[in-house]
Amino acid sequence: MRQERTVQASIFDLFATHEIGCELKAMSQWLDEHCDLFAVVARDLCRGGIKATGRQGLPAEAVLRCAILKQYRQLSYQELAFHLEDSASFRAFARLPWSWSPQKSVLQKTISAIRPETWEQINRALLSVARQAKLEDGAAVRLDSTVTSALMHEPSDSSLLWDAVRIMVRLLKRADSLVGGAGSWRNHCRAAKKRAHKIQFTRGRPNRVRLYRELIAITRATLADLEQASERLAVASTPLIALWQVQVRHYRALVERIIRQSERRVLAGEPVPADEKVVSLFEEHADIIVKGSRDTEYGHKLNLTTGRSGMILDLVIEAGNPADSDRLLPMLARHVAFYGQAPRQAAADGGFATRNNLATAKAWGVCDMAFHKKAGLRIEDMVRSKWVYRKLRNFRAGIEAGISCLKRAYGLARCTWRGLDHFKAYVWSSVVAYNLVLFTRLKAT
Repeated sequence: MRQERTVQASIFDLFATHEIGCELKAMSQWLDEHCDLFAVVARDLCRGGIKATGRQGLPAEAVLRCAILKQYRQLSYQELAFHLEDSASFRAFARLPWSWSPQKSVLQKTISAIRPETWEQINRALLSVARQAKLEDGAAVRLDSTVTSALMHEPSDSSLLWDAVRIMVRLLKRADSLVGGAGSWRNHCRAAKKRAHKIQFTRGRPNRVRLYRELIAITRATLADLEQASERLAVASTPLIALWQVQVRHYRALVERIIRQSERRVLAGEPVPADEKVVSLFEEHADIIVKGSRDTEYGHKLNLTTGRSGMILDLVIEAGNPADSDRLLPMLARHVAFYGQAPRQAAADGGFATRNNLATAKAWGVCDMAFHKKAGLRIEDMVRSKWVYRKLRNFRAGIEAGISCLKRAYGLARCTWRGLDHFKAYVWSSVVAYNLVLFTRLKAT
């Protein structure tokens, strides 16, 4: 049975006197004071094939602490496993049972099982404590948006077609191993790779179109082989074959979409809307994000709310690329739901500015609603005076520093976990680690 807490771990709390050791000790004390959170993590660990019975696994407390430690120091699972074995301070914070040194595979399986909703609940608990300690009351907020990239390469039609061939060949080889014999199919992986590379260095539309036609034909031929293999294995009903069929159905739909969008874009010269495009076979949830004149990014747009303390009060991982002006009121509504009232002052980027947003925010109780760019609005309509407007405009600029710190020091620039649920969990775990460190620093001053 998996335990929620590590039994008698306090006798091993040997933190270094270094600045990092002192921060880890303060963070550990906060976690000790809110041990009810470990029960929520323990419920997550019972999902996804992680059994609650049998050999005793890592306690839920140790899993949560290891997850925070990983994001706090931006460690890979292999590096985390090494430091947990090597560092007394890391072992003291992680509350590992005596003589336990988890391997990277165990850390990956348990940490990734924590749901994004659990991370959000932990963040809410931290904000409640910060409010009681009068470190953050949510009376003045600032809003902005940013993008976290998914774990994928920059897409192109040729690279997507080549990826499709590689995945289908992998599935065909798997089918052969399941039936114990070689099927009558041809491996087109080398030919697809050759044409995909040649497309990158070919000039002139006629030459590129010719290569694309060949690459699309190769992709269609491999897809036909995969469909034949699927029909051949349809008579069998073993669990492994059933799982293989699920993977085939998943990738078949994506490959067909990639072929269609390549024919429309390259062969017919037709523009394809962003919401109809597939940008990755591995991270199909990724959105195409374009912010102004900046480079196109592939991941998810984040809308953040921070307070005077700099702590992240709220975060929404958006679907698609909604306009900032459409997200101001929903973010304020979430703030009202948590704090019970609207903020007295709010500041946002110019992209959030509309007359309707300003009027609604005022009606909800926001006394001063300042936008970084006036966007046709008068200062007198937004705030009480020009002095207040300048103060709130400068206050809004502070969120850029927080976003920069999250991206540089807490890994929010690029998610290294696969899948949409893991993407959300990664983002929220970075926010929790950032807020917990900032909370301990503010409390120490």
